[in-house]
Amino acid sequence: MVLSVPSRILIIDDDPQILKLFAKILIQGGHSVRAENSGKGALEALHSDGPFDLVVLDLSMPPPDGFETLKTLRIRRPSLKILVSSGFLEGALLKTSEILGATASMHKEDAPKLLLQTVNDLLKR
Repeated sequence: MVLSVPSRILIIDDDPQILKLFAKILIQGGHSVRAENSGKGALEALHSDGPFDLVVLDLSMPPPDGFETLKTLRIRRPSLKILVSSGFLEGALLKTSEILGATASMHKEDAPKLLLQTVNDLLKR
């Protein structure tokens, strides 16, 4: 019998309702989740809490914002899968995040329908 270990996912968002929603969706999907409400907290978690398989990152946060956090994550963990999520930015800026190192991007309003499937697809890559 092979036991599967849940994927470890770090969610970074300054909105507590989004953190709760994303965590609920991913936990129900069988993943292990750590939620942080700032880029600083997330970078500390990345350092102290061992490896994560994937990060879900909000772009619109107080400093360090999502773009700065994305750049730092990419430098510290070049192979880490990063899904950028934003509710306020136009598609062009989400695409810019991919140019800066995000593995994929999505609008927050699509998350209830697409988050789990997108995360699972990224983890299979």
